[in-house]
Amino acid sequence: MSKNEKVAKHPVISSRRPLANTGIFRIEEMNLEFSNGQTRCYQRIVGSNEGAVLVVPMPDPQTLLLIREYSAGMERYDLAFPKGRVEFGEDLLDAANREIQEEVGYGAHRLDKISSVTVAPGYLYHSTHIVLARDLYNQRLPGDEPEPIEVVRWRLADLEDLLHREDFNEARSIAALFMIREWLEKEQKPL
Repeated sequence: MSKNEKVAKHPVISSRRPLANTGIFRIEEMNLEFSNGQTRCYQRIVGSNEGAVLVVPMPDPQTLLLIREYSAGMERYDLAFPKGRVEFGEDLLDAANREIQEEVGYGAHRLDKISSVTVAPGYLYHSTHIVLARDLYNQRLPGDEPEPIEVVRWRLADLEDLLHREDFNEARSIAALFMIREWLEKEQKPL
């Protein structure tokens, strides 16, 4: 934080009220009072405290594994990295390894947590943890997908082509792509 930045005092949550529970998310209303006396009522979607993982599997240093699956929210098939929720009490890296075994048929001997991201934090309480998976081995676990997931190999050298595809537009996957590229470049630089 720079010396010119102020640390804002958190608003006081005067009340919360559940509006709906979908089984995956809750929708709640929160009444807030800010430090300047202003009050507001906000509605938000609340996910789990554990969040989700998005995994970038690399079977070799030049290749990424993506999945093509149906995105019900957008009513189309999209390319993205494998992802899924972290179960209650499950270790983050164990969740990442489980998800790639379910969705791409590989496990990983090497898993690195790269970062965590949020999407629409003004309305959504949910974090996605980005994990790089390397040193892969064949291992398939049954998943909960309604149809087989297509696994798509993509050369790291062709990232620009991937970014220009209409079916690769999920923000978390795009963010992960840039974070992974930077992580890998830093690993290759001599100290």
